[in-house]
Amino acid sequence: MNIKEIKKGDKILHNHMGTKPLVSGIVMESPIVGRGIRSTLLVHVKGSEVGYFDDMGSIYTKEVLKVFRDDNWLPVEHS
Repeated sequence: MNIKEIKKGDKILHNHMGTKPLVSGIVMESPIVGRGIRSTLLVHVKGSEVGYFDDMGSIYTKEVLKVFRDDNWLPVEHS
């Protein structure tokens, strides 16, 4: 799946917190702006999965690794 195909409300896995395992989050805005792609996304980060607090903030689009669609985790291609 291309990064352009991510939509508001998608569940993602990202490495923004620098932890293993990856942390999930819910995308709060579309990555598409005008004719290009945002460098950051507003995400509700589920930090409680790794012992931190849940919080909402921006993460780099390059840190998004997987998207949950059709009951499967699909890898994200960054172009």
